[in-house]
Amino acid sequence: MGRSSIAAALALGAAALAATPAQAELVSAANPQKIKEIMESRGWPANLVMNAGEDPYIESDRDGLQFLVIFMNCTAGRNCRTLQYYMGFGAAKNVSLERFNEWNREKRFARAYRSEKGAPVLEMDVDVDFKGIPRENLSETFNTWAALMDSYRDFVFGDG
Repeated sequence: MGRSSIAAALALGAAALAATPAQAELVSAANPQKIKEIMESRGWPANLVMNAGEDPYIESDRDGLQFLVIFMNCTAGRNCRTLQYYMGFGAAKNVSLERFNEWNREKRFARAYRSEKGAPVLEMDVDVDFKGIPRENLSETFNTWAALMDSYRDFVFGDG
């Protein structure tokens, strides 16, 4: 192989590497601090609570709607594999089971139910197991959650 052939092969290889898309940043529930940072980058307050021997969670608020991001499937409060977004309305205990069934029949991605104390609850599970999911995908779950929180508030308080 001549010098010009080697130079051409190297140039072709360099061009192929340059055309390779960048690796997406993967985010997993094993890193609660990273989830907190993503929430804060959206302008949402995020208070990470980590108590010894307990699964961590993040307290947050979006447009007056308080919610939690709960880290689940953890081992001794660490190496978590899934997330659950959770919110409830303690002051609204008059939602009928038929209304919850209506929500669950018509909406995707999150489930609604009445807590043991009678409060309407909304939960959304997010699987970020194994090596995680791209940051953009996790961010999109927050977009979905934000829309669901707004819709659920309207639903519970009679506007939806």
